[in-house]
Amino acid sequence: MKSTGIIRKIDELGRVVIPIELRNKFNLSEKDPIEIYVDGTSIILKKYESNCVFCGKSEELREYKDKPICMNCLKKLSTLTEKKKKHKE
Repeated sequence: MKSTGIIRKIDELGRVVIPIELRNKFNLSEKDPIEIYVDGTSIILKKYESNCVFCGKSEELREYKDKPICMNCLKKLSTLTEKKKKHKE
């Protein structure tokens, strides 16, 4: 892990300001969701990316019943749905 040399204090409400240089470097804007991880004694902040609920892929996502699903898994799901419909007939 690389140190930035930047030190910030936690305020009374538990908030920490992320310096503008880091927000710019990681393309973070106001209201962007951030994931918080713990690794041993370290707290890690990561810009949140949606992932497919089935395979974990983060590219070419579509919403299906309010869940992110990649195009690959969506095709597989539609194939299963079509097979199920044919089986009922």
